[in-house]
Amino acid sequence: MTEKSEGKSAALTVESAEEAKLMLEAIIDATQDIISVAGLDGRLLLVNQAYTRVIGLSKAEVIGQPATVDISEGESMHLHVMQTREPVVGVPMQVGPQKREVIVNAAPVLVQGELKGSVIVAHDVSEIRRLTEELKRIKSLVRKMQSRYTFADIIAVGAEMSDVVAAAKRSAESSVTVLLSGESGTGKELFAHAIHHASPRRNEPLIRVNCTAIPETLIESELFGYEAGAFTGALKRGKKGLFEESGHGTIFLDEIGEIPLHVQAKLLRVLQEKEIIRVGGTRSIPVDIRVIAATNRNLWEAVQQGSFREDLYYRIHVFPIAIPPLRKRRDEFAYLVRHLLTKLNGEYGRNVAKVSNEAMALLLQHDWPGNVRELENVLARSMISMQFSETVLQAAHLPQLAQTERRPAKTTPGAPACAALTLAAAVEETERAAILAALQAAGNNKTLAAKHLGITVRNLYYKLEKYRITTGGHDIECEK
Repeated sequence: MTEKSEGKSAALTVESAEEAKLMLEAIIDATQDIISVAGLDGRLLLVNQAYTRVIGLSKAEVIGQPATVDISEGESMHLHVMQTREPVVGVPMQVGPQKREVIVNAAPVLVQGELKGSVIVAHDVSEIRRLTEELKRIKSLVRKMQSRYTFADIIAVGAEMSDVVAAAKRSAESSVTVLLSGESGTGKELFAHAIHHASPRRNEPLIRVNCTAIPETLIESELFGYEAGAFTGALKRGKKGLFEESGHGTIFLDEIGEIPLHVQAKLLRVLQEKEIIRVGGTRSIPVDIRVIAATNRNLWEAVQQGSFREDLYYRIHVFPIAIPPLRKRRDEFAYLVRHLLTKLNGEYGRNVAKVSNEAMALLLQHDWPGNVRELENVLARSMISMQFSETVLQAAHLPQLAQTERRPAKTTPGAPACAALTLAAAVEETERAAILAALQAAGNNKTLAAKHLGITVRNLYYKLEKYRITTGGHDIECEK
C-alpha cells in the first residue's frame, strides 16, 4: 500500500470513529434515563442530556472528573463494578447538588474479556415520587361517595326557591344533563347530591370532580384514563379514568368552566357519543354515566371570549337550573337560620334556641357575598363566642357584621348606580325584614308578631300574602 493510500485509510478510520462517537451520543441522548460512562481511570468519559437535566451538573463540570463528582450519598457504582467485574441492579442513591433520588443499574464494560470501563443507567425516583404524591393529592380532591343530601335538606319556603327545587326534582326523573349555576356558596353541590339521590341511579356511585383543583396536565388522564406507556410514569397496565370508574352512576363536574379547551373536546364526545378514548389509546370505550355540571361563571360570556366551546355549552345547557343567591331569599332567612342552628348545635354541643330580634335584623341587612356558606360560617363563629349557658344568639355575638358596612347592591351593567334600589323597593325590603324578625321573635305566633310590629293581625296577613311569606305553621325557633 502506498503512503498516499495509507493516509487516506487512516483519515477514513478517524472519520468513521468520529461518526460512531456522534451516533453513540445521539443514541444515549434519545433516552429519558440517566446514562454515564467512565474509563479505566475512574473518570467520566460520557454523559447524556438526561444526566445533566436530572442531576443538575453540566457536561463541562463532570467530563474528565472522578466518577464520584456527582454523588451526594452512597458509593460510586462505576468504581464498584470495575473492581468486582459484576453488574449491580437497583441500588438507591442520591446524586447532584439537589440530592435527587435515583435507582442505579451499573455494569462493567468488557471488550473480548478485557475491562475498558463501566456504564451506569439510572432512573429518577424523585420525579416518580413527586408524581405519585401529586396523584394522591388529586385523589383527595376527587371524592367517590354516595349522596349525603336529599331534597329534604334544601330549605325552600319562598316561591323562587320552591320553583328551583321543583325543577331539580323533575330533572332527577331522567338522565338528562343538568347545569347548576349560581354564585359560590349557594348550594350547587347540595343540589347535585339531591338530584342523584332522587334518580334511578341512586344506588350507583356519585363522583365529584373539582375541576379548578386538578392541574391541566393531569385532568385529561384523570377523567378519561390512559393506556400502558402513554407517558413517563404511567402504570404498565394503564389506568381507568373517572368516567369508567363511575359505572352507571353520576359524575359531578364542579366548576366546569375551568376545564381546558382540549379536554372540553373529549367531554363533548362523552355527552354526544356516550363513549371515551383513553389518553394514548385509539379504542372507543362505551360509558353509561349521568353528568351534572356546575359553574359560578357566566358560561355564555366564556363562549364569546373563546375559553369555552359553544357546542359543549349547548350540550350541558340541556336542563339549566339557576340557584338564587342568599340576598334574594330574604323570605326564607329565618328558616335557614333555624336549620343551620340545629345543625351547628349538634356539631358543637351547644343549645342555641333562637336568634334575637336585633341579631336577626343585622343578619338580614348583610349582603352575603358568600351566600349560605358564609351564613353558616358566621353563625358557627358567633356560636363559639357564646357562653355554654346562653341560648339566644344576640347582636353582640355578631361583631363581624356590626362593624361591616353593607355592600352596595349590584347594578345592571350600564345603569346608573342610583337606580340599583328604588325608594319603594328599599321600604319593602325593610318591611319584609321587620316582619320576618318579628315572626322569629314571636315563635311564629302571628298575633304576638302583629303586636310587636304595631299593626293588626289582619294587616299582618295582608303583608304576608304581599311578600309571599309562607310560615306553614312551623316554629321559626331552633328545632328541638
